[in-house]
Amino acid sequence: MSTNYFLLAGGLLSIGAAVLHVYIIIEGGDMYREFGAGEKLAAMDEAGSWYPAVLTSGIALVLFVWGLYAFSGAGLIQILPMLKPALMVIATIYLLRGFVLIPLWIGWTEQVNGFVVWSSLVSLLFGLCYAIGTWQIWNRL
Repeated sequence: MSTNYFLLAGGLLSIGAAVLHVYIIIEGGDMYREFGAGEKLAAMDEAGSWYPAVLTSGIALVLFVWGLYAFSGAGLIQILPMLKPALMVIATIYLLRGFVLIPLWIGWTEQVNGFVVWSSLVSLLFGLCYAIGTWQIWNRL
C-alpha cells in the first residue's frame, strides 16, 4: 500500500498538537493563557492545582492516539483496531470543531476572538486531512 499523504499530514499535525499540549503543561500558566485555555485554568496551574495538567495531558494523549490512527491509515504502521470508524469519527470531530466558527459568527459574535478563529481554522485543516485521506483509502479499509 502506498503512503497516503493526507493522512500522513493529519497524523503529523495531530502529533504536533499533542507535543504542543505537553509544552503548555511544562511552561505553565502563561502558556495556558497564550493558547486560549483561559484565565481560570492558568490561575489554577499557577496556584499548584494538578487539574490543568491532567486535563491537558488527557487532550495530548487523545491527539497522540489520533495521530497513530492517521499513520495507520497512511500505511506507515500496522493496521489499528476499528481503523475505518476511528478515522471517520476523528475527521468528524475535527471538522465539527472547525465549523463551530460559523454559528458563533452568526449568532454569538461576542464569543469570536483571535483564538476561536485560528483554532477553528486549524481544526478545519486537520479535519480535511483526515476526511480526504480516509476517502482516498475507503475501499481498502
